[in-house]
Amino acid sequence: MKKITYVILGGICIAGVAATKPEPTPRIEFEALESYPEGIAFDKAANVYYVSSARLGNIGKVTPQGTYSVLYGENTLKSTYGLKIHPDGKRLFACVGDANYSKYTSPATRTKMARLISIELSSGKKLSDVDLSTLLPGKHFPNDLAFDLLNNAYITDSFAGVIYKVSADGKASVFCRDETFKTEGVGLNGIVFHPDGFLIVDNSAKGQLFKVDIKNPKSVARIDIDQFFLGADGLLLSDKNTLNMVVNGGSDKIYQLSSTDGWKSAKVAGSTLATDRFTYPSTATQNGNDIWVMNAQFNQLLDSNQVPVKKFAIQKAVYKPVKP
Repeated sequence: MKKITYVILGGICIAGVAATKPEPTPRIEFEALESYPEGIAFDKAANVYYVSSARLGNIGKVTPQGTYSVLYGENTLKSTYGLKIHPDGKRLFACVGDANYSKYTSPATRTKMARLISIELSSGKKLSDVDLSTLLPGKHFPNDLAFDLLNNAYITDSFAGVIYKVSADGKASVFCRDETFKTEGVGLNGIVFHPDGFLIVDNSAKGQLFKVDIKNPKSVARIDIDQFFLGADGLLLSDKNTLNMVVNGGSDKIYQLSSTDGWKSAKVAGSTLATDRFTYPSTATQNGNDIWVMNAQFNQLLDSNQVPVKKFAIQKAVYKPVKP
């Protein structure tokens, strides 16, 4: 509601409308002290959002009313990042590592741990735990994952600059390692599977997106877009021609990209506004026709003077069209 103010000038009463600060888009706020959730996945059957924890490692669930509870947690989980519900709808898969934010980091696991675990949604029990760290030497940061039509999982490693593959029967391998992925710091990040038989991945440090052929992983091509997206994070396909991309690290916006040539190229069709006030958004999930985004608030973790955050928010992305 607009606030009406009255000003008296020389005995004349003048009515005016006071400026109001735009409200952010709808949010589901919940309390999970020091959790700093990064990954998010909506479960249509249970009507809950699953969220990870970069700080504590717990995997939680959030109701649409904002009630948080722990689905799974144990002391070997340093940080959990990307989450995806298996196509069978019965299991939740999570990327587990110790990249940079864990409260329980140790020299034995820091930048060394890389795991893919699955949790049975009906019981909250861990069903599988695949070690990815032995596939390649060097630093590791398992960040996000996607499933193809045969239920193979593909996992980005942001420090190693590779995509791993875990088959439906749990066998792990290096799927794609390309020179264009190499970068300092956090590189490969968000990943989605396109039903036409390829992966789309983004690179946070380069601000670029790449297309990787499932049948020929040596075929890696940069998607032609007329701008860079430094801080690119989670990806989500709405349909074959529409991609939602979360960008943080200063921009803190969600972009809607469109393609008419099978993702050889793409353009920005829409974006959220600065007035929506996303707070270091990380990943996105779809609930019906709506896109909901996890506000990870990692910017708070970088400030040692900040009191640990207790309240977090899952926020709806509302796009404004971008003029050509």
